Order: sequence, then structure tokens, then C-alpha cells
Amino acid sequence: MDTNQTQTLIAMIFVLGTLVLLVLPSVIGLMHDRRIDRQIREAQEAGGNAPAQKSSSRSTVPSTATWYAEGRRSKKLVNS
Repeated sequence: MDTNQTQTLIAMIFVLGTLVLLVLPSVIGLMHDRRIDRQIREAQEAGGNAPAQKSSSRSTVPSTATWYAEGRRSKKLVNS
């Protein structure tokens, strides 16, 4: 193997390595998405076997934004 062939081999290995580094994150993400999809499908097939979530016994207080919006709506109704 002469110098020219060695340089060509090194260049090909470098190009293939770069390609692998560029494609690897996409493949990992695709595998992750497929695993999540499989878990969702299995949960849907299991049906309602999971216990229902309990709601909190204390009442919720509306946020300031909700209170302000409700006040604006009631003023509009009175004014119109």
C-alpha cells in the first residue's frame, strides 16, 4: 500500500465517520419516538386498568387574570 492509497483510505474513513456523527442523533431521536409511541399504544390497549386520579378536596381560587377578565366582561354587559 503506497502513500496515495493510505491517504485515500484515511479520507474515506473520515468521511464515513463524519456521516455517522451527523446521522446518529437523528437515529437516536427516531428510536426514542418509537419507544414513546409503543408505550402510549400499550397504555391505550391496557384500557382503564389504571386507577383514576383523585381531585383535590380544596376549592381552587381563580388567578388575578381570570378575576380581571370576569370583571371586564360584566362591565361590558352592563354598558351595552
